[in-house]
Amino acid sequence: SCDETAVAVVETGPVVRSSVVATQIEMHAPFGGVVPEIASRAHVEMVKPIFRQALVEANIDLAAIDVFAATHGPGLSGALIVGVAAAKALALATAKPYIGVNHHEGHLFAAMLEDPSLEPPFLTLIVSGGHTMIVGVDAIGSYRILGRTVDDAAGEAFDKVARYCGLGYPGGPIIDRLAMSGDPTAVRLPRPMLDDGLDFSFSGLKTAVVRYINEHPEVRIEDLAAGFQAAVTDVLVTKLFRAAHLEACTTIVIGGGVAANSALRTAVRTEALERGLHAVIPSRTLCTDNAAMIGAAALGRLADPGELPVGARRLAGGVLPNLRLG
Repeated sequence: SCDETAVAVVETGPVVRSSVVATQIEMHAPFGGVVPEIASRAHVEMVKPIFRQALVEANIDLAAIDVFAATHGPGLSGALIVGVAAAKALALATAKPYIGVNHHEGHLFAAMLEDPSLEPPFLTLIVSGGHTMIVGVDAIGSYRILGRTVDDAAGEAFDKVARYCGLGYPGGPIIDRLAMSGDPTAVRLPRPMLDDGLDFSFSGLKTAVVRYINEHPEVRIEDLAAGFQAAVTDVLVTKLFRAAHLEACTTIVIGGGVAANSALRTAVRTEALERGLHAVIPSRTLCTDNAAMIGAAALGRLADPGELPVGARRLAGGVLPNLRLG
């Protein structure tokens, strides 16, 4: 859907037989962000060798695959086309079904790969470079968006702040690393919409960082990173647990690239423990984009591969309200 080419082999369970990810960070770093044309061309070059590697690591051949799935959206159109075309071509060539998977539903299933005993109902905070939302998972295929960003996503704010400070790309991991050596109380930044419902806003926080740097050019970058990260974390955690209280939900989950952030992971785990709630926090490799979660989502929506006729197509996750698939 963006700048990772990924292929995985997943079997009922779900059990991950193999998961291969080829990142494009070095290609996009000079531009300070993902260049869609570069991303799509890199996918074209990498999808075939990555697919072969996934089969080798899973120790199976092509004939053993019962169903093919790919991210159907949302994401960069050029990137999505490559994955969908590859998966559909394989399905057609092998006379097997194809399932289009909503990228967000993949992040929901990443938690189930981490904890196979996880069952709905639960709440998920999906937080990434392009999206920030709280989703109520009532059942597999039945989701409610309880809150979402009204402007910048959290990951987008991390990248923009890092770019302004000349820290490089991607901004999230860099700020996370710097924040470990900083004082989160040294730079006090606003918590946008902290007391207003379940929606998010991070564009104002980015502006506050720029203003602070202009007024305090002597600020330690480690303290600034820690203060910014603390502000984002406070907002995300406050709203997630507010939703849990309003929904009387005892299980909470986080997913998406920003869910790999160390401060967010610690804060969610600590708050859940204090409230007596169950928190499922996927490993960092399952938080960032990967194909294993897409395969798990496809299996979650497919009771029996034999039920689908050749060439059948299902849009897993298409029921997310007000959510376009491409």
